[in-house]
Amino acid sequence: MNKLIIFLILGVFLETNLSSQSDGRTKFQFGIKAGANYANVYDGVGQDFRADSKFGFVGGVFISIPIVSAFGFQPEILYSQKGFKGEGTLLGSNYKLTRTVDYIDIPLFLAIKPISGLTILAGPQVSYLRRRKDVFENGTQNFEQIELFKNENLRKNIYGVSFGINLNLDKLVLGVRTAWDLTANNGDGTSETPRYKNTWLQGTLGYRFL
Repeated sequence: MNKLIIFLILGVFLETNLSSQSDGRTKFQFGIKAGANYANVYDGVGQDFRADSKFGFVGGVFISIPIVSAFGFQPEILYSQKGFKGEGTLLGSNYKLTRTVDYIDIPLFLAIKPISGLTILAGPQVSYLRRRKDVFENGTQNFEQIELFKNENLRKNIYGVSFGINLNLDKLVLGVRTAWDLTANNGDGTSETPRYKNTWLQGTLGYRFL
């Protein structure tokens, strides 16, 4: 009888130990990801300014740092294309504008991991503006302009928030999230282009190096 009890206790211990080893929630992980943004803007201030969403590329790296099995910290560095398609009036003339903006996004997520296959992400984000491309149509003329933001009155550092979920399928990670800026793009309000804040939906496929 005593031997049976010992074998039962040993079996439970081994099963628990193997389960904890196969659960990636307690492991430090590094990964890469790529996907797409579906971006738009809000809080536009202009004469009859209207904006439609557009797609852009996103890709980068992430690190998963466990705190306990159910909680962790996940910082990321992403190259992220955002922007919009807009139209309105300027000095009495109608115009159409397609804007693509390239950012370096750095989200700092609290990772909630109720089970090994699911991660819930929430946290602040810093976006650093790298490049802007405008395609402008104004009735009789169309032109393209690439601005590197060296002298124009626009913010390079923008702060925002992001929320999402990851589905962890062994080494593959399917991610969906939403994010939006909390600060507008213009510095002191003197920019000629409409003031706006970015908002976007994001879908990615990642690979974890376990």
